[in-house]
Amino acid sequence: MSISQGDTFPAVTIKTNGANGPEDLNTGEFFKGKKVALFAVPGAFTPGCSNTHMPGFVVNADALLEKVDAIACMAVNDAFVMDAWQKDQNADQITMLADGNAELTAALGLNLDATGFGMGPRSKRFAMIVNDGVVEYLGVDDKGVDKSSAETVLAQLG
Repeated sequence: MSISQGDTFPAVTIKTNGANGPEDLNTGEFFKGKKVALFAVPGAFTPGCSNTHMPGFVVNADALLEKVDAIACMAVNDAFVMDAWQKDQNADQITMLADGNAELTAALGLNLDATGFGMGPRSKRFAMIVNDGVVEYLGVDDKGVDKSSAETVLAQLG
């Protein structure tokens, strides 16, 4: 079952890229006491994610950060890949969340079986607004980025 609006975001320890390499990040602590625009992609460096999804959040980062405390991007990739992708995309205002074992994805119930593409288990493409650990908005896209774009998140923030 998928997480829904009004649900509490699960507390799972994943990785993020720190100054000295990968660091643990507990999502319960990360989302506590702040409003976060979170978006997830099936994979760093994939065409749709690199050419369409991430650029929208990079271009709109300043406008988003006027309304939220943080912007985060999640993918079922390791922290080294997420760090390289962050640099490649000039996404320094975005916290990269590396769900390398798909544990957070499973806890959210937003799994995508991409084995047919040789990519294994991944996350569905989605965006959320999480306020003090509670999901205020969830938009999941089966195709395209209509419900999970930066512009849609901005519109949801008012």
